[in-house]
Amino acid sequence: MRIAVTGRSGQVAQSLAERGATLGHTVIAVGRPELDLAAEDTAAVHAALAAARPDVIVSAAAWTAVDEAESKPAAAHAVNAAAAGHIAAAAHALGVPLIHLSTDYVFAGTKPAPYVETDPTDPQGAYGATKLAGEEAVCAAAPNGAILRTAWVYSPFGANFVRTMLRLAESRDEVGVVADQFGTPTSALDIADAVLRVAANLVAHDDPALRGLFHMASAGDTHWAGFAEAIFAESAARGGPTARVRHITTAEYPTTAKRPANSRLDCTKLAAIHGVRLPEWRAALPAVIARLLG
Repeated sequence: MRIAVTGRSGQVAQSLAERGATLGHTVIAVGRPELDLAAEDTAAVHAALAAARPDVIVSAAAWTAVDEAESKPAAAHAVNAAAAGHIAAAAHALGVPLIHLSTDYVFAGTKPAPYVETDPTDPQGAYGATKLAGEEAVCAAAPNGAILRTAWVYSPFGANFVRTMLRLAESRDEVGVVADQFGTPTSALDIADAVLRVAANLVAHDDPALRGLFHMASAGDTHWAGFAEAIFAESAARGGPTARVRHITTAEYPTTAKRPANSRLDCTKLAAIHGVRLPEWRAALPAVIARLLG
């Protein structure tokens, strides 16, 4: 397959380029200056994606600065909502399937159980609201595609929680980490493998059941403090930096944007319809730690 993925520096885009090449696919990363999502230029979006001659488009680029979105909601909306719609419209015009990546932040995060696709959305901040608007724009413009919601993404690339914990452990003996927010750490490398399988299904089959909304995250769950403890244990086993984890509450670590207390996603639908199951989160972590430690 020829796969056009928006963004060049994102965790999923870089993981997709790596995994796609390993599996014999051609992955074309489309980004600035040819594709400037903040510019809201429909014609430029179409031209940049058409030049890639894709069999499928993966809409992975996004405004992911959650706190900054609170002070710059218009800028976040331009990338996460308006541009998502432009990408979807381009996919429709080119006659190719679209895979759009979204987030658990579209939910309030108050449900006591993992969220399913049919649960009511209720974003609590600008980031979640703009991502939900992006989902709606994609649905309106590109019926031939799949929206994949994920959460707690980390990888060997870019800024993420794993890299932050390893960096902090280089200079601290103890790190305070929130223990009342629950979710599932999900490797972008596993996301890339899943996206490739969903893409192959969409290209090969016109079954409407393969289209629509799906949740995609690793199996299992933990809280941020538990994730940090697993990171340090794996790092220590490899001779890397480590630290004690002090469990704290959300109230003890205030942020501009409200974080979901529950980011867990039920991925049963993706497994049943696409045959895609991501590995258990603890099984995926060692490979990333090994690469980060070199």
